[in-house]
Amino acid sequence: MYYDICTAPVSLTRPSSINHWNQMIRAFLAHGTEAPVHLGALLEAEPDYAMVHAAKGLFSMMMGRRELVDVARQAHADALVALAQGGANNRERLWVEALGVWLNDKPSDAIHCMEQALRLAPADTLSMKVSHAIRFIMGDNHGMRRSLERVIGAHDADHPLRGFVLGCLSFAQEETGSYGEAEASGLEGLTLASDDAWGMHAVAHVYDMTHDPVRGINLIEGHTDAWDHCNNFRFHVWWHKALLHMDRGEMDHVLALYDTKIREEKTDDYRDFSNASSLLMRLELEGVNVGDRWGELADLAEQRSDDGCLVFADLHYMLALSGDKRPDAATRLVARVAQSAEQAGDMAGVMKHPGLLAAEGLAAFGEAKYDLAFKQLAAAQPSFQTMGGSHAQRDVFERVTIDAALRAGRLAEAEQLIIARTALRKGAADTFAETRLQSVRDLRAISQSTAAQ
Repeated sequence: MYYDICTAPVSLTRPSSINHWNQMIRAFLAHGTEAPVHLGALLEAEPDYAMVHAAKGLFSMMMGRRELVDVARQAHADALVALAQGGANNRERLWVEALGVWLNDKPSDAIHCMEQALRLAPADTLSMKVSHAIRFIMGDNHGMRRSLERVIGAHDADHPLRGFVLGCLSFAQEETGSYGEAEASGLEGLTLASDDAWGMHAVAHVYDMTHDPVRGINLIEGHTDAWDHCNNFRFHVWWHKALLHMDRGEMDHVLALYDTKIREEKTDDYRDFSNASSLLMRLELEGVNVGDRWGELADLAEQRSDDGCLVFADLHYMLALSGDKRPDAATRLVARVAQSAEQAGDMAGVMKHPGLLAAEGLAAFGEAKYDLAFKQLAAAQPSFQTMGGSHAQRDVFERVTIDAALRAGRLAEAEQLIIARTALRKGAADTFAETRLQSVRDLRAISQSTAAQ
């Protein structure tokens, strides 16, 4: 029996194929550009290997693009043909099953398949990472942490991929509010896997959430080997750096990062798009004139609005349509979200709530209907977590909700949301919280003065 770098059994027998598989795994964990290269080489060399087809399909589903769902369906069909020839082990069959259930809009069942694979082989870093990635898409932060805590013991000091597991554990700890543990796990992981962009970025999340922009900026600038080899994930690292500079009030620097790094390549990948649209919205909320930058994003948003794969993506498209003042296109996107919400499955449920309310609220915000915007967004806000992504990514929707409340004169509600947002950060009031609390005080003073007169 042969084993891969995860110490998990594989049905591959040729050393060259096992090498491609191992290189693909490591590049996938490191968000490296070589992952699809090795995957493609293995698909060509081992067309009867079911798990490589399942990997192609699962990775396609993670992209959140409607056209790649068809690619994933074909990959699943190819995997089933390969399975029918016999010889696959339980892990490989579980991967094919995971792809099949996700194609039926049950990513939660795909997670279950990955966790079954981990019960078979707790040191299976690849299955860990896929479970982690799907949970991230679904906003299952506590599930992420439980999964990592179950397998970290199997990734001992001798495991070649332990650093990447510590990076994932760091992110899960940060997303569940254990900031000190997250920092320690992430920094330890970087000593073992210096090219772990995910782990480095997990620590950057810690510094963002605890209002420590100097340490965050120094971390990113001091660990370029963790992310400069990356695929488009490097744009997300630049986005994090922009957030940290924004917290310091360095808006000119933020705009420069937007133009030269974050939108260096004007892709329509929803992850790149979310970096851009959320950053422009944050800037506008701070009164920064972003010029004509919305137009490029709004054009792409109109082209991608029919995807309907992820609420997280749809709401970032809505940010661009609202930011560029395209109410007709925003109305069409709201209608499409409502239509998607009538389907069956995990994602349809999130489209129904909180997706539809949030889309309506963002559309209303773009039309300066602030009371309606606040009403819809406030109703969605307790369920923002289920939209997926991270606290830092979803924070743009928290900010819009708070600013809608302020502009609608809903001062008590705005204050409550600011307090809750600060509590999530263990009492670390960032620049946004400080300025908005000051706005509450100023508006109250004006109201009291007016009433007295």
